[in-house]
Amino acid sequence: MQSNVPEHLATFAALEHRGWQQVAAEYGDHFAAVTLQSAGALLDAAVVHAGTRLLDVACGPGQITAAAADRGAIAIGLDFSAVMVAAAARRYPGVRFTEGDAQALPFAPETFDAITIGFGMLHFPDADRAIAEAFRVLKSGGHIAFSVWSTPDRAVGFQMLTDAVVAHGRTDVGLPDGPPVHRFSEPETCIHVLRTVGFVEPEVVEVPQTWHLDEPGALFDVLRRATVRAGALIRAQEPAALERLSAAVRSAAEAYRDTDGRIRLPMHAVIAGARKP
Repeated sequence: MQSNVPEHLATFAALEHRGWQQVAAEYGDHFAAVTLQSAGALLDAAVVHAGTRLLDVACGPGQITAAAADRGAIAIGLDFSAVMVAAAARRYPGVRFTEGDAQALPFAPETFDAITIGFGMLHFPDADRAIAEAFRVLKSGGHIAFSVWSTPDRAVGFQMLTDAVVAHGRTDVGLPDGPPVHRFSEPETCIHVLRTVGFVEPEVVEVPQTWHLDEPGALFDVLRRATVRAGALIRAQEPAALERLSAAVRSAAEAYRDTDGRIRLPMHAVIAGARKP
């Protein structure tokens, strides 16, 4: 991370990096099926097609990068976690992946035709800086698109944990302060940040997504094992509170049981896109 990052955000960045090094495999196994549902819309918003030179920032397990390559794009996936980069390369051996910082991209100005950021914005200590870096390495006429979770009432899985912690645990557990999780869930914020950096013609859409679970207890287990911010919050709770938290999340998820017995949680995405003039 850059040396001028404020101390509290540097601490947050260290938490994020350590966390993604630890949960890379679990995240790919459990969240790819959800986030992949909006990958096509994300690539459409970035105007990715055959021959597009694409940088997929915060590529994670690599599914968006690979989907772009399937379209014929010249795609590179970038992530700050070496473990995640290695996992993506194993999963998609024909696609290029590299380690790097979204806030200090290791590329020359005007290198790419398109940039995508799939669900990475809430994990950057300075998301505005990441957008500015995207602007720098994009060619004139190039497009950016990023996806984030929608508002808590539209992406309910994480909010179930938050509600359970407020009711049965502690929110003040000594974790470093990070950017607001839902900062970019509102279209006005996305548009403002994109325009401030210099992008034009911003557009924001919501894409429906559904998290399919076989049983309600799986939600708490996946949040604990396969996420960074939510997982850290769970692990910081007192042992006596964990069963109460698990039961509360399980009860909340049970309300979304469908007629076939499966749990179907709304986990809608917001996608923002714009063009570099």
